[in-house]
Amino acid sequence: MAIGSLRVASTARPTSLRVRLRTALDRERALGPLLVTPALVLLVLLVAYPFGMALYFSLSDSFIGRPSHFIGLRNFVNLWDSDAFRQTFQNAFVFTGLSVACKLVLGIWLALLLNEQLWLKRLIRGAVLLPWVIPTALSVLGWWWMFNSLYSVVNWTGIHLGLLDPPGPNWLGQKYYAMAAVVVVNIWRGLPFFAITILAGLVSIPRDLYEAAETDGAGPVRRFWYVTLPLLSPVLAIVVLFSTIFTFSDFNIVYVLTRGGPINSTHLFATLARQVGLETGRIGEGAAISLYLFPVLVLVVFAQLRFVRKRAY
Repeated sequence: MAIGSLRVASTARPTSLRVRLRTALDRERALGPLLVTPALVLLVLLVAYPFGMALYFSLSDSFIGRPSHFIGLRNFVNLWDSDAFRQTFQNAFVFTGLSVACKLVLGIWLALLLNEQLWLKRLIRGAVLLPWVIPTALSVLGWWWMFNSLYSVVNWTGIHLGLLDPPGPNWLGQKYYAMAAVVVVNIWRGLPFFAITILAGLVSIPRDLYEAAETDGAGPVRRFWYVTLPLLSPVLAIVVLFSTIFTFSDFNIVYVLTRGGPINSTHLFATLARQVGLETGRIGEGAAISLYLFPVLVLVVFAQLRFVRKRAY
């Protein structure tokens, strides 16, 4: 009789624990923090901690192999005495403005095209994603080969089409051509993100609105301007926001193609920060360069999110 009672007690304990655990997990107060904790840990380790270290370094005179001292905002002020930084500041806005504007226009056009009834539509949509899926370093190496001054496929094609005079420009060795090359590669790589996201917005627009506009006599241009574009504006704002942040902080394309040259004409904040902080050992200046546009990007994010919220309500 005693052995039987022990068996009943031993089986009752796991059951009661299981019931208690299930009851606790059914409560939103317990389950919510449990599910959020892994994401919070990743954000702290991969975002908050590196950002805090970069902020600390930017406010000090950190140099590899030396003890650092707090110097306040001196790194941020002294950067304007550098010709390379002033050129990089200009390059960042030119590079981002041209790239985002072209990706926006071409992305809307490509999304409208993919929204039509086409042969092999799924295959075409998959092919459009290839520039976004392929690893950046590998795809940019292919572009480096195409822009190479000795065996440039771009120059060969332009010469045979009568668009360029032989032997063609040195795309990666001349100031304006190098900037054009990195902008083209960035557009090629970022265009699928625009096209697929805008296409998702187009699919969600009710067809009844187009039929009503067509009944009222609106042509394709008016339907696009008064129906498609207003309903796509929240999607466009989010896409432009993310693309602006990604383009400002771009590193791989410029580093693989030009390393910031010729004569700092294609340096961006990420590439210049690496050169100053890692190659020359001036960690404090490199961190200040990488954080220089953080307040500007915060204002851009705030303005665009506020615009999206107004459009939503």
